[in-house]
Amino acid sequence: MNEIETMQLELLNQELVACRLCLEAGHTIAPGPIFSHPVDAKVMLIGQAPGITEVDARRPFNAGSGKRLFQWLGKAGWQEDDFRVRHAMTAVTKCYPGKAGNGKGDRVPSTDEQKLCRPFLERELKIYNPRLTLLVGGVAIKLLYPAKLKLVEIIGTAACFPDTGAGDLLNLNYRKAELVNHPAQINELNGCWIVPLPHPSGASLWPNKLQNKALIERAIEILYTIRERYRL
Repeated sequence: MNEIETMQLELLNQELVACRLCLEAGHTIAPGPIFSHPVDAKVMLIGQAPGITEVDARRPFNAGSGKRLFQWLGKAGWQEDDFRVRHAMTAVTKCYPGKAGNGKGDRVPSTDEQKLCRPFLERELKIYNPRLTLLVGGVAIKLLYPAKLKLVEIIGTAACFPDTGAGDLLNLNYRKAELVNHPAQINELNGCWIVPLPHPSGASLWPNKLQNKALIERAIEILYTIRERYRL
């Protein structure tokens, strides 16, 4: 990261901490964004929104959801402490949105909240222009993939955009990507990589189903291959 990008990142961090756009618009959130912005990160992980334990710990993917997530990433070759130090972790919306109305899990940020936070995500992506972007959970996955696609059609695949960067991820068309569903295909392509993962929250039952576990294992193998190839 050059000096200008470093200054841009510092300014972004300051603006995120000071942001009160959702509160001013009347949305109920726990003020105070949760994100991790190491300098020179080559991987960016994008989740849905922080949970209540993230607010207390002041770090993304803490507690239960983080435990499962880093079990997956551990199998792909990343140790949690090293990943947190070297790679960027953020979310579609940066503040805790509160509990869901039915009491099961956290509330999904509204479309309005996502729009208010989107300029921050755009700037994160442009500053880092990551070699690999992990989209964790349905809200993050829909940044690139059409809403009509089911998780079983997405998890266990990767999208490669040759001759471009993930800095423009929010404007990319996944149909123009090279889509792969096997680790052996990774070395045949070069570009920026997008790999989707299901939400690791314990409130989600999707990862517990046998057929879905196989898709997650394939996603982990793809991640392992990408990490090894680009020394991430």
